[in-house]
Amino acid sequence: MAWIWLLLAGLIEVAWSQSIKPTENFTRPLPTLLCLALAAAAVYPLTLAMRIIPVGTAYAVFTGIGAIGAIGLGVVIYHDPLTAGRLGALALIVAGVVLARFVTA
Repeated sequence: MAWIWLLLAGLIEVAWSQSIKPTENFTRPLPTLLCLALAAAAVYPLTLAMRIIPVGTAYAVFTGIGAIGAIGLGVVIYHDPLTAGRLGALALIVAGVVLARFVTA
């Protein structure tokens, strides 16, 4: 169950990462409130996961999921460039998340 909490936390972090830009430097009240709510919402399932998963592993996987999702949505929504270097970085992050999952008891 801890890994499910961690996956949920990572997915909420992806949503949070995409909610930052619409705040326009935190000058728009409603998008800013949504951004802050998503940030808080991501932390709660992360803390539940950390009851069982070591802190370092949980945080690395959490941020890895966030990075993968943020880059992926940035490419799809904002048409960010998808270069060979970015693909390589994504592959390394995915490999690190998968490895962390299988080497953690």
